[in-house]
Amino acid sequence: MSGLNGKVALVTGGTGGIGSAICVKLAQAGCKVVSTYLDEAQASEWKKKMADAGFDMAIVKCDVSSFEDCKSMGEKLNAEFGGVDVLVNNAGITKDGTFRKMSEGQWNAVLTVNLDSVFNVTKQFIDGMLNKSWGRVINISSINGQKGQFGQTNYSAAKAGMHGFTMALAQETAKKGVTVNSISPGYIGTEMVMAVAEDVRNQIIAQIPVGRLGKPEEIAALVAFLASEDGAFITGANIAANGGQHMC
Repeated sequence: MSGLNGKVALVTGGTGGIGSAICVKLAQAGCKVVSTYLDEAQASEWKKKMADAGFDMAIVKCDVSSFEDCKSMGEKLNAEFGGVDVLVNNAGITKDGTFRKMSEGQWNAVLTVNLDSVFNVTKQFIDGMLNKSWGRVINISSINGQKGQFGQTNYSAAKAGMHGFTMALAQETAKKGVTVNSISPGYIGTEMVMAVAEDVRNQIIAQIPVGRLGKPEEIAALVAFLASEDGAFITGANIAANGGQHMC
């Protein structure tokens, strides 16, 4: 991908399934990649696994739901790397349940990690991008932010909120060379999805017109394209990658 060599990319939740694929793809494109983490042991194991595969990934501990944590992370990365050029807001959790049974805790946990984090993290780096007249903010949303999903009022609300954030910020930053886009993956064949019972997984696949789960690498390739100079004319967009499961 053109224009990414030497750029600094921060991927929140980069040690997960989709996040790992994004980190690898951006590293292959020439970026210096940094991933956030919470679990020390898991992150160390991930960093070693990446190193064994030939990738020198940096990791930084940060609770993206905490503004103060993100502020500290921002100060560290701005000092160490001179800012972040490509930001991928990928961190997310689920705490499912029907609305009637959903607790305030379930609602707040998902909204803070999945949506507040987008503000918390982006706030630390947007000024640097604008000052350099170059930057990319890519928000990983979900098909369920587009169509909703039974038992996921919290998750669907958070992921839909990312679209509104994307469109508004894109308008504020376009003239300064900073693009802001979101991607809405459908069901992707991560370890988490593959751990679902086979009969349930087959029911999911039956709803996908292309007849298969998506690959993490396919989402990563889309991220890399949007981050590159080849994607510079795209901003304020939400790109669906769901195998035809939801069309709008």
